[in-house]
This record gives sequence, C-alpha cells and structure tokens, in this order.
Amino acid sequence: MRGGLVYLPTLNGTAILDRLFEMVDSESREAFACITARREHGVKSVDVEQPRLAIILRGKKQVRCGAVQIDYAPGDLFLMTAGCRLDVVNLPDPVEGLYLTVAIPFCDEVIAAARLLWARPVTQSDAKIAKFPLDQFERELLQWADAMTNRQYVIARLALAALAVRLCELGYTNLLVSPPPSLTARVRALVSEQPDRDWQSRDFEHEFGMSGATLRRRLATEQTNLRDVIRAARLACALDLLYTTRWPVKTIAAKVGYRSAPSFVHKFTERYGLEPAQIGNT
Repeated sequence: MRGGLVYLPTLNGTAILDRLFEMVDSESREAFACITARREHGVKSVDVEQPRLAIILRGKKQVRCGAVQIDYAPGDLFLMTAGCRLDVVNLPDPVEGLYLTVAIPFCDEVIAAARLLWARPVTQSDAKIAKFPLDQFERELLQWADAMTNRQYVIARLALAALAVRLCELGYTNLLVSPPPSLTARVRALVSEQPDRDWQSRDFEHEFGMSGATLRRRLATEQTNLRDVIRAARLACALDLLYTTRWPVKTIAAKVGYRSAPSFVHKFTERYGLEPAQIGNT
C-alpha cells in the first residue's frame, strides 16, 4: 500500500503502468495530478482548458463529449484537447473500491515545442477526445517518467512534445490548436492562482489595464459576466481538490473562497450535478 492506495500488479504488465504506480507517492507529483474517487459518480459539463492526457490505473471511466462517448479501462490513455466540455462517470474498481487516474497536462512550452517539431499545417478537426492503448506511447512516457524522477524537466517536456507529435501523426492535430484568446480565460487563470482571494472588479481592471465598463462590456460579448467567471474558476479548483486530496468539504470550500460550506455545496451541485461528498474522498 502506498499513501493509502492499494498497489497490485498491473493488468497488462506494461512497464509504464508499473512506473506510474511508483510515481504516485513520489516527489514528482507536481508534474501531474493523481485523481482518485471512492464512490461511483458522474460529473457534468467539465471544461478542459488545457490539453492533457489521462491514464486509467484503477476502475473505469465513461466520457461523453458532444455526440461522442468513449469508455476507458485500466491501461487506456485518454486524450483531451483544449476547449472541450465533458460529461464523465467514474467507476471505482469493485474489488478495491478505488478509481485512480494519472492526468498529465501539456503545458504551453510542450505545445510550442511540438508545433516546431511538427512543422506542418495544423488543422482544426471534430476530434476532441480519443482513446489509445497505453503501450503505443510507452517509450515517450517512460522517458518522461524517468526525467521527472531525476528532475530533468527540459528532457521531460521534450518527451511530452515527442508524444504530442506522435498523436499528430495519428491525426489529432487538434492538440496543437490554441483556443482563441478570451478575457474569460484570462480572468479564470488569474482566479485559479488564488481562488480564496476576495476578488473585486478593480483587481482585474488593474491587471488588464481597462476600465470597469470595458471589462463588463468585453465579458458581455463573450456571453458571461465577472461574477460567473470567478465562481466557475473557484468551483473548477474545488473539483481538482476533491479529486486530489482527502480534505473535508468545509476545508475545500475555504480554500476556494467560500466562507459558507452549505453555500459552496449548493453552488458546486448546481454547476456539476453532484454533491462534493459523492466523490467519496472527503
């Protein structure tokens, strides 16, 4: 057992699955998210703002993106491109009572390097999510894991860039498409850095060099408003914390700027379609 997680031999024996299990409690965890759940649950309308990979280690996952639905099992690699919205169901392993996934983000530096390596036109397609057998990318992922363990971060990013190019060769150039810049995304990114801060309009006016009227008008053209963007960013941070920690709901509420736990639970349930405790980690 590592960190309260039961470790059993991997189902298909691939080296990278065993390597990822070793990394779950290592100091390299700042490079990825270890997502756990101890109850079956569904989450609606999860926004993916950065392309990433998810590797299923325990349990199963069902994902719907628009009209596309894909089921994932241990040993599957799940690709998400930026800008997609997902409805997901996470199902813990019936024997271990645990759902466990490792999520690896493609940071801006990795995407920029992959664009240089690809050196071909990038086209937008309808493919927002995909499923691959993990051993198809075992070499690149092992290089990434070894580099992260040895704190060789440049080599780790290059390994992910090489993996991204492999995905492009398979037709998933969506990975390299940057969503059009939006004020909403900039506000969300700022709030995500300090979700517990008492954010006011003047904070964003100062940060972005615009008046309050301009801020409101720009957000209105993006069919939103400042209060809703701040709330969405805080709740997204809360969702991450619910999956990656075992903190009580009251603690998570405070961490993302809610003084009232009941108010947080109400807003979270309204946004994602489930109560925070349904994930089962708290």
